[in-house]
Amino acid sequence: MSEQSRADRTPPDRESTSGRPSRRRLLGLLAGLAVVVVGLDQLTKHLAEAHLEPGGTIPVLGSVLSLHLVYNPGAAFSLATGMTWVFTLAALVVTVVVLRVARRIGSAWWAVALGLLLGGSVGNLYDRLFRDPAFGRGHVVDFINYNGYFVGNVADIAIVGAAVLIAVLALRGREVDGSLAGSADVPEETAAAEGTGHGRA
Repeated sequence: MSEQSRADRTPPDRESTSGRPSRRRLLGLLAGLAVVVVGLDQLTKHLAEAHLEPGGTIPVLGSVLSLHLVYNPGAAFSLATGMTWVFTLAALVVTVVVLRVARRIGSAWWAVALGLLLGGSVGNLYDRLFRDPAFGRGHVVDFINYNGYFVGNVADIAIVGAAVLIAVLALRGREVDGSLAGSADVPEETAAAEGTGHGRA
């Protein structure tokens, strides 16, 4: 059988025989989810600024959950408010790390986790870079008040969701490439690459 015939029979974009989605589809899932998170985060921040007064509170579920607009120069719970640039750098680092790890993606659940993490990181990074008072030192728009303990936004929800999912995947031993830690479950891409180095008997 010619090389052309074999190529025609095995489209590169089709799901693998092991049942795993192709890497292109997983990267599409990751990127698409990240775009949705960033868009939803920025949209809700815009609506919060348009309809809420800074410092005012609108109850949603009594005192448990309310809308409360604040501009946060620090981290969670408004910690380290004088070190805004540190959190800008941290968000940049997280974004770069996610993009690098994504090159080994082989699991749909990891694609979801990294998509949430990337979207949440970029959502808050946008605020740090482009909002007042200055580039790289912008204040993050927070408006979801959790019983007075913490005021956050959609990006924060995505980041927390990603952290929980990553913890579950780590506990279950599921690697980024889709294999199980300590098992012989080798991703198809790796097996195919190794197979090309062997001749036929």
